[in-house]
Amino acid sequence: MKRGVWYAAGAYVLWGVLPLYWKMLPQVPALEILAHRMLWSLAFVLLLTALRRHWRALRAALRSRRTVLLSVLSALLLSINWWLYIWAVNAGFVVETSLGYFINPLVNVLLGVVVLRERLRPWQALALALAVAGVSWLTISYGALPWIALTLALSFGLYGLLRKTTPLESLQGLTLETLALSPAAVLYLLWLEGQGRGAFGHGGLGTTLLLIGAGVVTAVPLLLFAAGARRITMITLGILQYIAPTLQFLIGVLIYHEPLPRTRLLGFVLIWVALAIYTVDGAVRAGRAARVYAAEVGAPLPRS
Repeated sequence: MKRGVWYAAGAYVLWGVLPLYWKMLPQVPALEILAHRMLWSLAFVLLLTALRRHWRALRAALRSRRTVLLSVLSALLLSINWWLYIWAVNAGFVVETSLGYFINPLVNVLLGVVVLRERLRPWQALALALAVAGVSWLTISYGALPWIALTLALSFGLYGLLRKTTPLESLQGLTLETLALSPAAVLYLLWLEGQGRGAFGHGGLGTTLLLIGAGVVTAVPLLLFAAGARRITMITLGILQYIAPTLQFLIGVLIYHEPLPRTRLLGFVLIWVALAIYTVDGAVRAGRAARVYAAEVGAPLPRS
């Protein structure tokens, strides 16, 4: 296998098993974990920036008002996504968080149509229709809208849309995003400490180390993903992206024994069929485009 496949697969595996990490911090409120995640992620990426000597690129980004504004907006979306994910995992909704990342690719298609005015292909339309049917069925079976899954998918989709308009590499982008929210994170943690409610340094050595490690488990998969995405085709990346929600789903059902009645399973099946249609359609179109390009320029077909 190519090195890029290993990088990307590693990133998705780490994202997939992340519920196991947050479950080790059940006594710490989600907002406090989020603040530590922001703060220690910033420390980690600043260390990497120093080791790679990328200060010039970071200073250039900070001088761009538009880049800073977009980074603040993307940081807000990312913080909503991170906070809700941590809260949902520790509240016993791991299966529903997996649903959010299963439907995320289809939400991206919808955002492309609505925001970027992209044309919806027939098979994409069918996939979206099936996904809507699946979410509707889950709403009926739950007796309520699966708001956790929808919020996770929408917040991450909008985050990706903003990042698409920002000419920053993964390390620079994450540095600016964590830098934007770190003052609020520091103030909140100082307030908790003043109230005698802070977990850091008071909840035992294990809790303290896990809070510090939140920065590492945040930054490492992002950097692996960036390294992998540069080396493999979008088709391969699109297929690998289902590793994370699949692992989350299995963890929720098999390890934490979250309930999954057959009525709800039908909703997941509809969404899985929609994802299969979406993935196959993208692969077929990309393969066709590669063959046309190779025929025109005489270049070899790209391998995934």
